[in-house]
Amino acid sequence: MPDKCAVTVLVFSASLRENSLNDRLATLAQRTVEAHGGGVERAMMADFDCPSYDGDEEQDGNIPEGAVRLKERLLATDGFILVSPEYNASMPGILKNVIDWTSRLRPQPFNRRYGMLMSASPSMVGGNRGLWSLRIPLEHLGARVYPDMFSLAQAHQAFGSDGGIADSQLQKRFDETIGYWLTSVEAAKHYPMMKTKWVEFLGERPDDETDRTEEVTVHAA
Repeated sequence: MPDKCAVTVLVFSASLRENSLNDRLATLAQRTVEAHGGGVERAMMADFDCPSYDGDEEQDGNIPEGAVRLKERLLATDGFILVSPEYNASMPGILKNVIDWTSRLRPQPFNRRYGMLMSASPSMVGGNRGLWSLRIPLEHLGARVYPDMFSLAQAHQAFGSDGGIADSQLQKRFDETIGYWLTSVEAAKHYPMMKTKWVEFLGERPDDETDRTEEVTVHAA
């Protein structure tokens, strides 16, 4: 049994469908984090679903509750595991919409948050193309997205009766990858940089109309 990992992780699937393949993989991720001694905040996509982004609504202060909930859950945890289906070789529109809404809140909650991306699909690529598109907005917003992404191919027949992955070698890789990621999250939590600054358009001429920056000072625990 691994040593206790002193981090808490938000785990959720970006599928609204009950018992989807991605939700099953998210449940397995939760189980694996807990086996490594980490804490888990489990959520569903329905907790964060928002109406279509509307700049007029934002200007009027009408921020959807789903975006506020996601911000609060991100800020209350040390990292996130996001398990997303692939729609038309990209991320689901509902997920991108939630990211867009949540990014307008302050403090901007994706900044400096450590993330790991996963997907599950009946296809041979396991939904991996959608994860590459998902990295773009998350990294733009300052999230530290782990280089290794897990995509479970032919997921409709990949799970065993115990909810794990039937292929023992693939299950071992899954467990190890999450363990390695948790180590990086724990190191970042206890040995952080003292000061960071997120600049949305780094290198562009400063302009009050377009500038979005946040400076954060952190201290080691």
